[in-house]
Amino acid sequence: MIENASATLPFSGQQVFDLAADIEKYPQFLHGWMAAHITQSDGNVLHVAQTMGVGPMQMTFNSRAVLDRPRRIDVTSTEEPFRKYSFSWLISELSTGGCHIGIAAEFEFRSLLLQVAANKLAPAVIADTLTSFERRAHALYDAPAA
Repeated sequence: MIENASATLPFSGQQVFDLAADIEKYPQFLHGWMAAHITQSDGNVLHVAQTMGVGPMQMTFNSRAVLDRPRRIDVTSTEEPFRKYSFSWLISELSTGGCHIGIAAEFEFRSLLLQVAANKLAPAVIADTLTSFERRAHALYDAPAA
């Protein structure tokens, strides 16, 4: 199952990239991310231990994040409970200022029961992730009122 979402933000692509690349802070502002710890860093490749959950359901897995500054971040895993996990942040500068950010996510679970649940929840989860990311960007980068 593949889900996509996108938005236009009034911030530089570099600012938005830096926010997306700060994976360890996801639990502070993205619903469903309970923990994210970089266990190893090899240049532009980060190895991340993540715990995600909705309600009483939690899953912990390791992933690999490849940072292509300032255009994209690709996070992947084939570790349980996933057959395939792919989550990409796609960032492009706009000639008029600001940037466009997109999320492309694909989740394929090994469990049919988890897959059925994911198929129903994924559109709302991806939309909520983008909305929460936008709020965080505004909180960090909006100029304070004079």
